Amino acid sequence: MKIMLAQIAPRVGDITGNIELMIDAASRAENRSCDLIVFPELAVTGYPPEDLLLRPSFMEAVEFAVDEIVAASGDCAVVFGAPRRVAGGDRTGLMNSAFIARKGSLIGICDKQCLPNYGVFDELRYFIPGSGNEVVFDIDGWKVGIGICEDIWSDSLAKGQAGLTADVWLNLNASPFHIDKQIEREALIRGRARQFAAPVVYVNPTGGQDEVVFDGGSHVVDAAGELLVRAPLFETALPIVDLEQAGQSSVTPVPSTIAQIHDALVLGVSDYVQRNGCQQVVIGLSGGIDSAVTAVIAVEALGAENVLGVLLPSKVSSEHSITDAEALVSNLGIESVTFPIAVPVDAVEAELANVFSTWGLSDPDVTEENIQARIRGVLLMAVSNKSGRMLLTTGNKSEMAVGYATLYGDMAGGFAVLKDVYKTGVFALAGYMNRECEIIPQNSIDKPPSAELRPDQKDSDSLPDYGELDAILKGTIEDRLSVDEIVSQGFEREEVQRVVGMLHAAEYKRRQAPPGVKITRRAFGRDRRYPITHAFHET
Repeated sequence: MKIMLAQIAPRVGDITGNIELMIDAASRAENRSCDLIVFPELAVTGYPPEDLLLRPSFMEAVEFAVDEIVAASGDCAVVFGAPRRVAGGDRTGLMNSAFIARKGSLIGICDKQCLPNYGVFDELRYFIPGSGNEVVFDIDGWKVGIGICEDIWSDSLAKGQAGLTADVWLNLNASPFHIDKQIEREALIRGRARQFAAPVVYVNPTGGQDEVVFDGGSHVVDAAGELLVRAPLFETALPIVDLEQAGQSSVTPVPSTIAQIHDALVLGVSDYVQRNGCQQVVIGLSGGIDSAVTAVIAVEALGAENVLGVLLPSKVSSEHSITDAEALVSNLGIESVTFPIAVPVDAVEAELANVFSTWGLSDPDVTEENIQARIRGVLLMAVSNKSGRMLLTTGNKSEMAVGYATLYGDMAGGFAVLKDVYKTGVFALAGYMNRECEIIPQNSIDKPPSAELRPDQKDSDSLPDYGELDAILKGTIEDRLSVDEIVSQGFEREEVQRVVGMLHAAEYKRRQAPPGVKITRRAFGRDRRYPITHAFHET
């Protein structure tokens, strides 16, 4: 059996565009004399369609699309994902299904049995589980087993299916990226192929959808668990495997971890900006490493001609902050403008001082520091509004975690590129970006991180060293460790309690932050959902 893996980039809600992608790919498979083409999970709608599924008009459009794809099928069988409405007793609702079509006819439907309801997944809100009555189908004399995404991760389901006779198993996916996810997928699929005693074909889409990035990585494993095909990560591709041809191998290398993070951010920015009707972005450039890394990603995602840098020096900005930002602008070849903020900041402070003094609150504190950040936010949003450019925010996950960010200031914007990248990861990205030549000025990497909202300010005045901070944050966020468990790793209890306290206290800020690219197992937002108001405190 000659099978094409359709690693396409469906767009949520673009049913017409998705049909065109699918029919074009099926035509290519037909022209290459393939017996079968496999598309990702919910390829017709894009993933995740969320509450679009609850609109009757949306489901009507889906049903027309399914009929159109079935009618267009030829000798090459087409296996594709789409939601479907079912009615009848306790089975009334929506199914997440795989449709099998050949020669203009629908020859089978397989329903997803295991509905994930963790992390970014919320399928129990929309779907009812399939009964598993039929998972092996006869396609032109071949016995083809079919599962959808989570189905293949279930040990109990796999144990039952291992007794079924199939020449090949297909798995239709919408599996989002997180760091080194491909290693996990392939280890699982190798084991399942040996368990099923049959080759397994794993198909995954690519492209960005809000916070989520789909990284592709579609692959085929033979019955012995040997990898036959791996499609490239973060690219569309139509690889072919011929299960009757011995010795074939077309395995694209998996990029390094830091390269995967870089590629996920670039794809996430590109698709979020362009799929939301924008072509250009604006970024506030401080001369620091966060804004520099954000600018490099934006240039790679959208092109230098579509990136505008805005310099916003204040009376406490150091000279090197300005020169470092100017050097970055030159290295990237982007346009820039400068808005000194000393005058508007002084005007706002003077106006507020008239009232604050009557309250006996004349001494400067974080209030005055935040005025600087908020004036910058006002100016950046004005540029965004006037020019139609989307404002990219530059804060990282470490700052978002502990609230080291100003609401309506540096948090203002449409998309937060580094929202799920810890500060230590930002430094790693800068090194990766400079691997061939200096793009990010070395001084931006070497100098102590600072918000520069007061003279000689350093992040270390308020926060632990970022290496220590990130380790504590990863322990409580990613691994869900208790304070005691993190302390047992060698950290001071008082410091761990302080960091965990800041994490919980900043939840209200994160609820108001723009979306950003997910790269870890537990990104803020869909993955990690904590109440703003609660009384649980670890000691």
